[in-house]
Amino acid sequence: MAPNGVRVAVKVLHDLVDNTARARFAREVEAARRVATFSTARVLDVNIGGPHAYIVSEYVEGPSLEQLVRRHGPRDEDSLTRLALSTSGALAAIHKAGVVHRDFKPSNVLIGPDGPRVIDFGIARALDQVTVTTGKMIGTPPYMSPEQLTGEAVGPASDVFSWAVTMMFAATGRPAFGEDTVPAVFNRVLNFHPDLSPLPPALRGVVGACLSKRAADRPSASDVMLAIVR
Repeated sequence: MAPNGVRVAVKVLHDLVDNTARARFAREVEAARRVATFSTARVLDVNIGGPHAYIVSEYVEGPSLEQLVRRHGPRDEDSLTRLALSTSGALAAIHKAGVVHRDFKPSNVLIGPDGPRVIDFGIARALDQVTVTTGKMIGTPPYMSPEQLTGEAVGPASDVFSWAVTMMFAATGRPAFGEDTVPAVFNRVLNFHPDLSPLPPALRGVVGACLSKRAADRPSASDVMLAIVR
């Protein structure tokens, strides 16, 4: 809780061990602060000077999408459409600010009283320097894009792919490419196309396009939002 009594969320980042990583983190957080606040949790403060870097963001009262689906089952057509529209809009705003999320997944979508909010945008990008020095892979295997798995350049199209996998989870209760062994999941991400029939007809086309194996073939988050509206 902040000194003024307002509840906040604090994320401590233990991996920022050198000055290069800390400087990069500071730059990425400044970019994150430029993201339009609708459908996101606002970044309120950041500190990289102490023994542990941390980021303070708006506290969102409500479960994550992952918790909601695990507890109450897949979303119905109306709920899924509202979720798809609000989260694609949030990604569009994040990308417009020059930030790539890199770890979009159900646990990073909070279902607040006023609708879904996307959290942790930009933090994965800020930790990129850590991956260079430690060999860690940024992302969550069932939601990672083909280019994340193959080590290619990662941009907004990667988030769009992860968004589509997240929508499949919301519609079915499981990730589009499974969640068993990491090699099996990676193989499906790279080589297989999931069954889209559990999705409402109006979402199948746009989600299918977002799951294209080639990043260049995927629509932008803004195009996804417009397709859903239409």
